[in-house]
Amino acid sequence: MTPGFIEKLIARMDRLDPESLQTYFLRMSQEKGLLETIFHAIQEGIVVLDGTGRVSYANHAAAKLLGVGVADMTGQPIQRYVHDIDWEGVMQLDEKEWSRLVSREIEITYPEHRFVVFYVVPLAMVTAAEPGAVVILRDVTRDREHEAKTIESERLNALMLLAAGMAHEIGNPLNSLNIHLQLIGREVAALPDTERENLRELLDVTQKEVQRLDGIITQFLRAIRPAPLKLEPTSVREVLQETLDFLKHEVRDRDVLIEVELPDELPPIPLDRQQIRQAFFNIIRNAIQAMTNGGLLKIAARASAQFLAITFKDTGPGITPERLANMFEPFSTTKADGSGLGLMIVQRIVRDHGGQMEIHSEPHAGTTFTLFLPREEQRIRLLKAPGKNV
Repeated sequence: MTPGFIEKLIARMDRLDPESLQTYFLRMSQEKGLLETIFHAIQEGIVVLDGTGRVSYANHAAAKLLGVGVADMTGQPIQRYVHDIDWEGVMQLDEKEWSRLVSREIEITYPEHRFVVFYVVPLAMVTAAEPGAVVILRDVTRDREHEAKTIESERLNALMLLAAGMAHEIGNPLNSLNIHLQLIGREVAALPDTERENLRELLDVTQKEVQRLDGIITQFLRAIRPAPLKLEPTSVREVLQETLDFLKHEVRDRDVLIEVELPDELPPIPLDRQQIRQAFFNIIRNAIQAMTNGGLLKIAARASAQFLAITFKDTGPGITPERLANMFEPFSTTKADGSGLGLMIVQRIVRDHGGQMEIHSEPHAGTTFTLFLPREEQRIRLLKAPGKNV
């Protein structure tokens, strides 16, 4: 609106005829509508507060971020939507309180989980005659997700360096130890029966522990070292059946029933057959081991325009929220003989394919894993950790 327009209008009010007055008000209405259109179009949320801290105006972006309607916000106190702020101090231009609000981040859980940064500008800083404040909100959820992915990428890079050192420092001595244990085994075989029995038992235990340690190192390397994908059109039904055939004896021994519901028209998708079979194996084996007293594992699939989703739902004890938050951390396990790398391997394989994985679990209600695999080739490349200038 033209600067000074309102002042000129008020000064001439008593000299205007009805037709001119109508023209001026029409112009004001049009310019007000233009400003509102602009405010509603921008992505940042804008909330104008009166001197009592109540909402006098909010644009569509602000209402969406806060999970309410624009009309519902009008006249409501701002503390109803943004808590833990001394709004009375802000309205009174408390410089100490306002300075703490220059940049504040809040977490919103309804209607969607979001992270929002907001700052407040008291209107008294613009004109002393106008009480109130303007609240600007900006959705930084994607920024947080990007930051988390970058940190995870750097963490994986660090793990890869650690793995290379472990393979060199531990792998060679383990191979040497295994060879010498085999040589000792030959010597033990030549001993008299009375002496051989005790030594054979000790030797077997030692060899098994060496093999277990070697297996942990191998799994660790497999979990963090991206293997080149060999993508080809693959039937998920076939890969799943191969995995179930391999695990059938363990499934029977643990008294677990497996139900598979796959649509007949399930399309083939580009997969690395061996790696996806490894992912299926880890998830299914985790599920049947979780159901210690038997249970039911339901495997289903559905196809959308972009993804093929495979769901694994067990009737096990479920996972607590605290445990769920660390599911993909290396060496995080509740099993006495587990390495804590199985799900980390699954996550790496799915992401290498350009897919996503979701987990839903409740204590005593079972756990559901869902893999979303793209129907078209869509690989994800890990970012390299930024180098340091020397």
